[in-house]
Amino acid sequence: MRPTSTVEPQGNGDRDQGNGDRDPDRPGPQPLAPYVQRLAQRVRAFDRRRPLVWDLLLTGFYVILASTDYTSDGWRTVAPDPGVPEPLVIAMSLGLSLPLLWRRRHPLAVLAFMSAVGVVNSASGAMLQAALLQLIVLFGIALRLPLKTLGTAGAMMTLPLVVGAVRFPEDSWDAQVIPYLWASSLVALFGIAVRSRQDYTGALVERAQRLEVERDQQARLATAAERTRIAREMHDIIGHNLSVITGLADGGSYAAAKSPERAAQALQAIGTTSRQALSELRRLLDVLSDDVPATAELAPQPALSDLDQLIDGVRAAGLPVRSTVRGNPEPVPAGRQLAVYRVIQEALTNTLKHGGPDATATVDVAYAPDGVTVDVTDTGAPGTRAEGTGSGRGLTGMRERTSLYDGTLEAGPLPRPPGGWRVHLHLPLPSSIPKDSQTP
Repeated sequence: MRPTSTVEPQGNGDRDQGNGDRDPDRPGPQPLAPYVQRLAQRVRAFDRRRPLVWDLLLTGFYVILASTDYTSDGWRTVAPDPGVPEPLVIAMSLGLSLPLLWRRRHPLAVLAFMSAVGVVNSASGAMLQAALLQLIVLFGIALRLPLKTLGTAGAMMTLPLVVGAVRFPEDSWDAQVIPYLWASSLVALFGIAVRSRQDYTGALVERAQRLEVERDQQARLATAAERTRIAREMHDIIGHNLSVITGLADGGSYAAAKSPERAAQALQAIGTTSRQALSELRRLLDVLSDDVPATAELAPQPALSDLDQLIDGVRAAGLPVRSTVRGNPEPVPAGRQLAVYRVIQEALTNTLKHGGPDATATVDVAYAPDGVTVDVTDTGAPGTRAEGTGSGRGLTGMRERTSLYDGTLEAGPLPRPPGGWRVHLHLPLPSSIPKDSQTP
């Protein structure tokens, strides 16, 4: 018969490619580490909730283990003296295992007691393996107590070894002592490593909590600052326009009987001013709204180029204003331009409110390489302003805007005669401020 030949199938390429090309969606063996980690977390959580139950379980396990060593006569196979009385063996088995129940509350006392039992164990020649349970207490001492106590613990654990080496010098003393000392050292180092890990983890948790608290504090501070800014902007917008409307209404009512045309002009100016105020207020509220952030109507903030419009509106309200501008405002940044505009606006608004019917105002703006200087004076009576009939928010807002740009602001009455009120502002330009004195 002709020998038959076999042909390897060509569809096993995926099998020959190795495990590195395995489909992640295909079921297969999963890493063991996550399961072990979850199990350890559950054990630690149970230990925190029921420490006494855990101690009873652990102690009971080792008591049974020590008793099994006695009942099976396993200890006789390694004991230098197999003829040790059985009651003494039972007592030493319990003395080396039962104290584990109190190992966390009184670790040094438990180790001292177990060391004393260990001395009897070594001197009698039983050499029970339950003496190794002292390593569990040593681990707890390295994990929880000050590191200086490890010296005392090491001395207590070495004493039974020395007694056994002297009592039964069958082998060299280093063969009996050194391996146990190495094991004790490794257990102590393991406890220190776990302790360092716990301290590091606790420090990270504490830092995260502290950062969370600081984040909440920063959020609250930012919210308070934003509320202050919003209140300042609304005060500047509404307060100024309402003062202009009030002046126009008073003038219109006075001119209604004698000059209807002037009254109609005043009403028209009131409508224009109120619509402007309503538009600015709606724009501010639209920006603050969370419902329509993308459709909010945005417009540039007032700048120094809008001073003429501001002064014209104040004049239309009945306050004669003479303005003087020297220099070029172009080098002034937009933020400083807004601050200057709002200070002038607030000063003229205060004159409208408190200056009286015969008051006049003067606005003097000077631009220089080192900054902007503004003087707003009026001839109104300063008494009402000095007495603080208003809320005081206007002067506070002016000072806040000035301090934001490291400027200086002076506001107060002028000496009599002629009297009046003066607001003096100086804002330095960024190029003229030393770097070590700039506000962060």
